[in-house]
Amino acid sequence: MNCTHGADRFCMVVSEMIQSFFVFWIISVHSPNAMKTTANILIVDDDRDVLETARMFLKQEFTHVEIEEDPNKIPAMLRKKEYDVILLDMNFSKGVNDGEEGFYWLDKIMQHDENAIVILITAYGEVDLAVKAMKKGAIDFVLKPWKNQKLLGTILSALELRRSRRQVFQLKETRTALLKDVNHGYEDFIGQSPAIKRVKELINKVARTDADVLILGENGTGKELVARAIHQRSPRREEVFINVDLGALTETLFESELFGHVKGAFTDAKQDKAGRFELASGGTIFLDEIGNLSVPLQAKLLTVLQNKEVMRVGSNKAVPVDFRLVCATNMPLYDMVFEQKFRQDLLYRINTVEVRLPSLRERIDDIPLLVRHFLQVFRKKYQKPALEIHDGTLKKLQGYHWPGNIRELQHAVERAVILSDKDKIDSVELFINTATSSKAHASQARTLDEMERDFILESLEQNHGNVTQTAKALGLTRTALYRRMNKHGI
Repeated sequence: MNCTHGADRFCMVVSEMIQSFFVFWIISVHSPNAMKTTANILIVDDDRDVLETARMFLKQEFTHVEIEEDPNKIPAMLRKKEYDVILLDMNFSKGVNDGEEGFYWLDKIMQHDENAIVILITAYGEVDLAVKAMKKGAIDFVLKPWKNQKLLGTILSALELRRSRRQVFQLKETRTALLKDVNHGYEDFIGQSPAIKRVKELINKVARTDADVLILGENGTGKELVARAIHQRSPRREEVFINVDLGALTETLFESELFGHVKGAFTDAKQDKAGRFELASGGTIFLDEIGNLSVPLQAKLLTVLQNKEVMRVGSNKAVPVDFRLVCATNMPLYDMVFEQKFRQDLLYRINTVEVRLPSLRERIDDIPLLVRHFLQVFRKKYQKPALEIHDGTLKKLQGYHWPGNIRELQHAVERAVILSDKDKIDSVELFINTATSSKAHASQARTLDEMERDFILESLEQNHGNVTQTAKALGLTRTALYRRMNKHGI
């Protein structure tokens, strides 16, 4: 720029302005999404000039802007992609200004998604029609020709409304899931045996991390209790805990329940539904009985766990999810991997840390504590506040094998409280109907697997936990012994 001496200061200011403009232009070119609002915007209008003008302006403000002249393409576009805001013209045929075409396509959009955010594009004389359309689901309208800042403000307000609607929808879905789960409250562990102390120590270590956890143990040992303990001690404790019993899900319901579905995905899909992974986002999801999944379903689950995103049934849009994963099973997963009944890559994915729960017969010293705890619970429930249990009866209960573990013990105490006619329970038969309380008789009633498990435990104890010496004493290789230990949850 050539300047006279008297205009030097003016030239300097203008020069700086031009340099600032080019710096801003360079940044915009090299960072096309810089300072843009993330949103998918669709504009449908039969006037090409209107579409191009709107696109040129809105692409400066939003990350994705699409335009379309033919409203007949709307259904296909909605099936292919989800739009945050749709700007829809009221009339598409020349000489027509009754707004009926706008009403028709508005209905089509709302049928596809009742929460769609639609802004009408209308001429000044069609304001009454636009107000009528708002009663049918549109959220606002803009007049042609519009002022850019007015259009921008309307779209930004619409995006805020969409965000609020999504939050409300997710809260409703989460509340529904929590109401189903409300009776399964968290309780702390009861027990002082060495076996349960080791479990508590491991829980305290792993809970502070976000590592995936696999809980192994027999039925009734308290696997869900461990999962809840991990959640309650984790940084996600203020977020939701979602419990999924995979053993109760049929193959046809698996994807819909875990991944969700969109309206119309199948016959009974009357509305969009978030899956359990979406509901658990931010919190913890507990997949119980994971060993019951078929191999094809294992593959689908693995994809979600690896990518941390789900795709609802009937949709091709991936939804990112953030959850802490805890799984549990009573199945011998390592043997199932060897038999090709469980995917090895899925096992590696879910067992960053393993928690093995002892059976009740491995922690018989805890039985009196557990009995007294359950007694206190059921005395209150059945209004028998003076009821006590005889010390001799407690001793006999420690001699029973308890194949159903803590769950069986809990039910036994409840039965005894219900059936007792005295203030002190002194008959073991009130607890156990079909077996005697002697260790010898319980031992005779054991299965071969139970006997093998106990024999391995006794051998490990005799060899002070040394696996090599134990394997040699049993005439097994270390690998064979480890396989049997995994099988029995040792």
